[in-house]
Amino acid sequence: MGQIKSIGLPDIINYKKTDYKSGTQNWNIDQDANGNMYFANNNGLLQFDGSNWHTYVVPNVNSIRSVKVEDSTGRIFIGAYNEFGYFESASNGDLTYVSLLPLIKDDRFKKSDFIWKIHLFGDAVIFQSFTAAYIFKDNKISILPAPKRFQFSFKVNNKLYFQDVGSGILEFINGNLIPLKGTEGLNNSEVWGIVSIPDNTLLITTLESGVYVYKNQTLQHWNTEAGQFISKNGSLGDVVINDSLIVINSVLSGIIICNLQGEIIQHIDLKKGLINNTILSSFIDAKKNLWLGLDNGISYININSPFTYFSSSLNNSSVYASVIHNGLLYVATNQGVFYHKIEDRFKDDTFVLVDGTTAQSWNIQVISGELICANNKGVLIIEGGKVIKSLNHSGYFGFKQLPNHSKYIIGANYSGFDIFEKNQKGIVFKNKIQNFYESSKDFEVDDAFVWLKKDEFLYQMVLTESLDGFYVTKKIDSINGENNISCMQKINGTLYFIANNHFYSYSKDKGVFEENINLSKLFSDIPPVSSLTEDSYGNLWYSYNESLGVFMKNKDGSYKHEFEQFSNLTGKIMSDYLSVNELGPDSFFIGLINGLVCYDSDYSTKTLSKPKVFIRSFSFGKDTIFRGNPQQKPLDLTLPFASNNVRFTFSSPEFENSKNIQYSYQLEPFDKQWSNWSTATVKEYTNLKEDNYKMRVKAKNSYGIDSDVASITFSISPPWYRSYLAYIIYFSIIILFLYLLSIVQKRILRKKQYYKTIEQRKLYLEKESKIRKEQYELEKEIEKLNRERLQTRIISKDKELVNHSLQVVKKNKILNGIIHKLKEMEVDNMCDDTKFQINKLKKSIIKEVHTDKGLKHLEKHIKNVHFDFLKRLKDKYPNISPRELDLSTYLRLNMSTKEIAEIMNISSGGVELARYRLRKKLNLKRHENLTGFLMAI
Repeated sequence: MGQIKSIGLPDIINYKKTDYKSGTQNWNIDQDANGNMYFANNNGLLQFDGSNWHTYVVPNVNSIRSVKVEDSTGRIFIGAYNEFGYFESASNGDLTYVSLLPLIKDDRFKKSDFIWKIHLFGDAVIFQSFTAAYIFKDNKISILPAPKRFQFSFKVNNKLYFQDVGSGILEFINGNLIPLKGTEGLNNSEVWGIVSIPDNTLLITTLESGVYVYKNQTLQHWNTEAGQFISKNGSLGDVVINDSLIVINSVLSGIIICNLQGEIIQHIDLKKGLINNTILSSFIDAKKNLWLGLDNGISYININSPFTYFSSSLNNSSVYASVIHNGLLYVATNQGVFYHKIEDRFKDDTFVLVDGTTAQSWNIQVISGELICANNKGVLIIEGGKVIKSLNHSGYFGFKQLPNHSKYIIGANYSGFDIFEKNQKGIVFKNKIQNFYESSKDFEVDDAFVWLKKDEFLYQMVLTESLDGFYVTKKIDSINGENNISCMQKINGTLYFIANNHFYSYSKDKGVFEENINLSKLFSDIPPVSSLTEDSYGNLWYSYNESLGVFMKNKDGSYKHEFEQFSNLTGKIMSDYLSVNELGPDSFFIGLINGLVCYDSDYSTKTLSKPKVFIRSFSFGKDTIFRGNPQQKPLDLTLPFASNNVRFTFSSPEFENSKNIQYSYQLEPFDKQWSNWSTATVKEYTNLKEDNYKMRVKAKNSYGIDSDVASITFSISPPWYRSYLAYIIYFSIIILFLYLLSIVQKRILRKKQYYKTIEQRKLYLEKESKIRKEQYELEKEIEKLNRERLQTRIISKDKELVNHSLQVVKKNKILNGIIHKLKEMEVDNMCDDTKFQINKLKKSIIKEVHTDKGLKHLEKHIKNVHFDFLKRLKDKYPNISPRELDLSTYLRLNMSTKEIAEIMNISSGGVELARYRLRKKLNLKRHENLTGFLMAI
């Protein structure tokens, strides 16, 4: 862009020390190929990427005075006190410092004082201090001593100039300093800027001596408007804009932007938006916008923009309407009406308040050649910046001229409508309109009706012949099914009612609303408009969602849609009070909530460009990779699984309205689609799985233009238990497991076969055992039977033996009776032979009785046969006597009392007594059977 708008002020963004968190003074400015800005700051090298500020500190040095970026190498050269060198990107992309002092061989020049200027000259980098210039080339440093003392140096049109305090201006040619004749007059001045202007002329600005031009070996004062300004305010340098404009920094009053003839086009200082009046440095960036390094802070001035602003002198008021009348621009605001003279150029944005208008002013318009203001105080007639008449002190919204009554004006006030008349005395109040007392700012008139939009209703009204009353003919809440009637506007003389971007006109003859298909189609692809206005060139301006757009009318009647460039105004538009006033076919005044903006449509087609975007940093684990710095290197990143939480930051070196830069991102294959647009510059992902990833980011600037996509690829290794080696080990383990499993299965099969055989053998043995057991049981049963049979036989034998014993007892008893009888016989009377025979018989019987051992055999037999029983009985009852044992045995043999008495040679009563004593010893109760008890033992 070769021109600077002289109407209004460009947008200014100020960065305070608290914003960039570094030193106050900023001595020099430069920009790298990626768009990052660098400032030689009191605390170090200050970098700004559009989103974040970062200060890079030089070891053992505080203040940096110069910075220069070499795009071919990406090195950022800096100069400081007794130090100079460069920053370059390390392996992780962050900037690291390399000092060049070790390359100085001459100890006299080791201490350089401040390095004030750095120049890229040919294939060398030249660092200039007061005492010498240090020429860095081929990784070596050569010294260029100052003839007396260097002040500053300047590169102009590929020529390098030095100011020496004793030799004037010197040109550096082939390693030598060649004086410029006629410049010795600058020896007592500090030259802070040299630029080239046409006709081989150098423009030289000084700190205190003003501005000079040097031509044909002659030095003269630059006697222009700009030169006079610098003579009063001093200069700390300058910069050229596209070889046609010059920005000159001042010590006391900000900057001026002047043309090559010295005419001041813009003057920007503390009052007009800067935060400091002392400008230490200035720089034109890649998009032809201006950066200022201040004595306290940094300013960005968007000089290459279609917008310039009027705000401070309007007290940042909300602008509801504007109009140009008799060479003055009038602006209706919430604080009153302001005016400004319309000239070829505005040097400032100074508006003056019209006395008597200090109140809410809803509208200002020219009707019947007079300037009429709808003010909270009433109807005000203004001329020449003054209120010349006040009509009706009620508050008004606006006015319309009645089409069929050219000398009458209808005005909408806070309680209805009034009629005004234009006569020889000017505009005067005529009467109030009766029968309708609703109020609204949205009203229009056509040949037949007065239309009023109030809330969701549209009123169609007819004025009486006498213009003193209304007839409401229709109250409409929808048009052809469209119930959102947003606004109404005359376009090319026809009144249209807009509902959901459908345009309807009313046919009086048919009594219906008819749609204009062409206009509806024109607005079909934009959001629903909230208000619309047509300027005098037929351009259609509309507001939507606190944003602005326009259909610019071409010569052939078609329209060109423009809206992206107005995104800078989003949130600042007076949506319900859309105010657009044309200064010319390409210049328009637009009302804002905090002032007035001038829009130059010719600029908009030249300033829009695609933004850049960078993935500024990529953090994982404790490491961070920086991108977007110079010398960006390709990366092949493989992250350990432990670093699967990653963090990205984004930036875009779009400094115009940078807070409105929006970003969208997609991490492939994690994200299935792009994210929604957001101003957030940080994105984190956690617990990512092992995979190959590609992070993609794009930016959209304040004009709605998308950038190309920036990307970074990386891989996340699987955890050790999911690595290829682990899978090989797992596979080997599986193979080994399968092999061992087959072995185990074979063993199991063999074992199963073995156990099956064992089981079969067990079953066989069990069967055999069962058979044997059965055989044994059978044998036992047989044995038992035999035993029982034997027992029975024994018992039988016992019985027989007892019977035999009893017979023996009986026999012995009989024999004893015989013996007793024989003893009673009288043997004395018998003959000796008889006596002998009887004695012999007696002896023989006695012998038989004594020799018969049947009873003893019986006792012995019973003891032998019933030994176990007697033992058990004795063990159980130790106190039992032998006679009681015998009794027990006889009872067990089921012998009768008589038989027992005979065997035991006691009476039956003795047996019963013995039985009684035995029961006592055996602790038997009365109901218990003694014989049964003994048989059970």
